[in-house]
Amino acid sequence: MAEYKAGIIGLGFIGAADQVSGDALGQQVADLDGTHLMALDNHPQVEVVAGSSRDEGRRQRFAARTGARTYADWREFLADEELDIVSVATYTPAHEEMTVACAERGVRAILCEKPVAPRVSDGQRMVAACAEAGTLLVFNHQRRFASSHRRLQDHIRAGGLGDLTSANAQWASGRLGNVGTHVFDAICMLTGRRIEAVSATLDLAGKPDCRGSDFVDPGGWGTMRLEGGVMVTVDAADHGRTPWDIRINGSKGRASAKGLDFVVEYWDGATEQWTNEQQQGSGMDVAVREMVAWLDGGAPLEYAPEEAVHVLEAIVAFHASHAKNSAWVELPLEGDDREIEVRSG
Repeated sequence: MAEYKAGIIGLGFIGAADQVSGDALGQQVADLDGTHLMALDNHPQVEVVAGSSRDEGRRQRFAARTGARTYADWREFLADEELDIVSVATYTPAHEEMTVACAERGVRAILCEKPVAPRVSDGQRMVAACAEAGTLLVFNHQRRFASSHRRLQDHIRAGGLGDLTSANAQWASGRLGNVGTHVFDAICMLTGRRIEAVSATLDLAGKPDCRGSDFVDPGGWGTMRLEGGVMVTVDAADHGRTPWDIRINGSKGRASAKGLDFVVEYWDGATEQWTNEQQQGSGMDVAVREMVAWLDGGAPLEYAPEEAVHVLEAIVAFHASHAKNSAWVELPLEGDDREIEVRSG
């Protein structure tokens, strides 16, 4: 088997499973569906040889755990290392520059954090640079790699829920960029439909961002129209108390997400519960396995990077619609709307 050298840019919470960083965010590594370091380290063909972070403490903790080389400057990291795989696990505003530089350096596969970038045009440049270089670009929307979601995706494709009629999404923490990106991507994946238009209102309660005052990522409420006229309602207030819930409704029944699991209820009275227990490892473990299979000459991943940029475009459309008194905004975005910046951490 071929062996691949990997490196990580961003040695914090999701990048290097750094609990000190997690404590600053009020979150636990154990609650994550994998981290970049663990997913790379878990693959027998991958060796994590280097990491980069501006934070000296993170570099020291990463080196102590892995024995890998560390760099304060990610540009020096790329210049000095010959890497097959790079994880871009930094703040969103840095994604474009780092991803494009990795592609130009000849990195063969990139696993980039979500949301894609602050602006749609940034994300499109990332996709274009990787396509030109022949670099595989994968975004960390873990539900794309969850066995339960893939099972429901296939079930819907086969008509298991009948004709799709609507979908509902709600979550309690607002943050359309950081959390909504997972929800919208899951809806697009499960239904097999793209978003055609958005009507929305942002929640401007002013909830502080856990990553600091440089970031402002409000929640909101809205309606999205998918291809074929399927309507999606979104309830994501900044200070809401509603639990995470995604529901896909069809003429034969509906599927409701419970974490990574689903309850499938049919209108004839039958009910099924689909768990994610058969999946081997985290969603990120699956992503890395499929990336390595691609590097080994396997089939292309079903998850195209353009899909993640499309989800970013829907999030930007929430902001654009709010600025137009909740008027419907059509996708793809045009004019100045394409340059609206979503200040996600």
